[in-house]
Amino acid sequence: MDASAASADAAAAVTRTHCPYCALQCGMELRTDASDGARLQAGGWDAFPVNKGALCQKGATSTELLDVASRLTSPLIRRTSGSELETATWDEALDFAASRISAIAAAHGREAVGIFGGGGLTHEKAYSLGKFARVVLRTPHIDYNGRFCMSAAAAASQRAFGVDRGLPFPLADVARTDVILLVGSNLADTMPPALRYFTAQRENGGRLIVVDPRRTRTAEQADLHLQPVPGTDAALAAGLLHVLIAEHLVDEEFVAARTSGFEEVRAEALRWWPERVEAVCGVPAGDVRAAARVFAGAENGMVLTARGTEQQADGADAVNAWINLALAAGKAGRPYCGYGAITGQGNGQGGREHGQKADQLPGYRKITDPAAREHVAGVWGVSPEALPGPGRPAMELLASCGADIRALLVAGSNPVVSAPDASFVASRLEALEFLAVCDVVLSETALLADVVFPVTQWAEETGTMTNLEGRVLLRRRAVTPPAGVRSDLDVLGGLAERLGVPGFLTSPAAVFAELARASAGGVADYSGLSHERLDAAAEGDGLHWPCPAPDHPGTPRLFLDSFGTPDGRARFVAVGHEPAVEEPCGEFPYRLTTGRVLAQYQSGAQTRRVRSLNAAEPGAYVQLHPDLAAAVGAAEGDPVRVTSRRGSAVAPARISELIRSDTVFMPFHWAGPGRANSVTRRTTDPVSGMPAFKTAAVRVEVER
Repeated sequence: MDASAASADAAAAVTRTHCPYCALQCGMELRTDASDGARLQAGGWDAFPVNKGALCQKGATSTELLDVASRLTSPLIRRTSGSELETATWDEALDFAASRISAIAAAHGREAVGIFGGGGLTHEKAYSLGKFARVVLRTPHIDYNGRFCMSAAAAASQRAFGVDRGLPFPLADVARTDVILLVGSNLADTMPPALRYFTAQRENGGRLIVVDPRRTRTAEQADLHLQPVPGTDAALAAGLLHVLIAEHLVDEEFVAARTSGFEEVRAEALRWWPERVEAVCGVPAGDVRAAARVFAGAENGMVLTARGTEQQADGADAVNAWINLALAAGKAGRPYCGYGAITGQGNGQGGREHGQKADQLPGYRKITDPAAREHVAGVWGVSPEALPGPGRPAMELLASCGADIRALLVAGSNPVVSAPDASFVASRLEALEFLAVCDVVLSETALLADVVFPVTQWAEETGTMTNLEGRVLLRRRAVTPPAGVRSDLDVLGGLAERLGVPGFLTSPAAVFAELARASAGGVADYSGLSHERLDAAAEGDGLHWPCPAPDHPGTPRLFLDSFGTPDGRARFVAVGHEPAVEEPCGEFPYRLTTGRVLAQYQSGAQTRRVRSLNAAEPGAYVQLHPDLAAAVGAAEGDPVRVTSRRGSAVAPARISELIRSDTVFMPFHWAGPGRANSVTRRTTDPVSGMPAFKTAAVRVEVER
């Protein structure tokens, strides 16, 4: 047990830690309530600067996840093909997994084994998965569900700024900017404690423009709401930029001094006059002009994007189109200005910084860079030549299961529910010769596994996370895990020893210390951080990366002096708009878009086990405009079947004027008949590998 874990167990009064859900990583205090049978209770941590004591209903009920009754507490093995999962000892499970992996690698080569990780894993786990893949398995094939979350924004930021950090400024800066262009985000449902900053911004005289096909609770607060056809974001952004050019609102001084590539972007934007944008996007030309004038006319401003604009077949280009607008308006590289991506998963940022992504090594290093390979190989004690090259991004990895990939280890993810074209993904997992899953509960993916390892979760372990601002945090252990449960680090250590690589680190503090050395000199440099330093940080605030030395204060704001490109200039990226690969047609006349709801989270593997959350939002639904509902003969609550070329989902109708009449919406948190991802597309953005969750051509029918 490390020092912080021992301290928490000894004190047993209050443990300051962080929420197990989204990328806000809200500070919370866990304490035992003697009046409630010594049950652990979660409360807000008032001094933590991100949420300042506020918790959403998911965070407030998060200790219910620790209930042993809903947990896996023993390993499970499927001893023969087609048999049921049976309880096993840890040695049996580890021996069985190692023997199957070894046999498959011997028969088909090391590249026949892959790993699929998760954006909710701590840095220690994400880093260890990457090291395990490349040093123990010696396979290039590792990726994670972060591809489904923020990969398009990451790729766009790399192209524009040379650095990808969700928000390159503290979240608190949002309250002090003059205008916010919020694209494809419903913070009121996905990150309620963050909404206070947007409310404060408006109370301070600021303006809020929201871009979303639905009039969500967030859009209700906007000064101007633009409702584009799903998948047309790049055209809408180009239209706003057109107005800046045509009305001489471009900050020519900033463009000349701190950017490159504007002339090519200018030429493309001139093709997107507002009336053409209206014809393509469905946003009135007058609203396009109004939004552009408000954004350009403010002294300070931000463009913030989320999954609505990123989860498209042109997701990276769409984000670069929004970044182009921010750069042309001169709203970057100075206080209270800039572009930022609102990360979704708890460690979506850190999960890709340190080696869980197919093409990256720790410190945000490119796996194809000889110097990066040499540095990391030196930390790992192997030769650079022994490190494999880039692997396949998430959807390619999952699609190759049962063919090139014969064995897969899944940790911290439930792709049978969360992946697009989920029936196809399930069929690929079923075709594997061997599937191992590390999970807290028997998820839909774990039900398909040959071995299931029961692992610790957030309050039962110490580890580090990076929130949406690039703030690195220590999440402290508060309780002892149930008997029979081990950490993912212990699972990897046990497998590594059986696969001939003993001494694999399993102490979170020791793993982080090695991660810090491996990241030294990289873009995401954590070398000045340690568990001890994060534990001692004032009020537990954490420290922003890069933090390259033990006495470095961290870097809350990037790009104030220069951008992360070789010449220090931000790059405009010339992008266009192409119609979606799958446009509505006679057979499938409507568009489906998907998203989250307030009371559930991601694949629901956690939240669907919390009683009060299920009471608030018990199941899937189909949101329909009254005109669309009338066209298909649907009344409120009727079972509605939504069908695409891939499959269908059935859920009750919710009729609302808050959505476009040509679009239907489904939340994606549920398995079974209401699984929205039975309908979605696995088409991916060629730049980032992001699937096109937000656009699918569908027909809608009342289920008789």
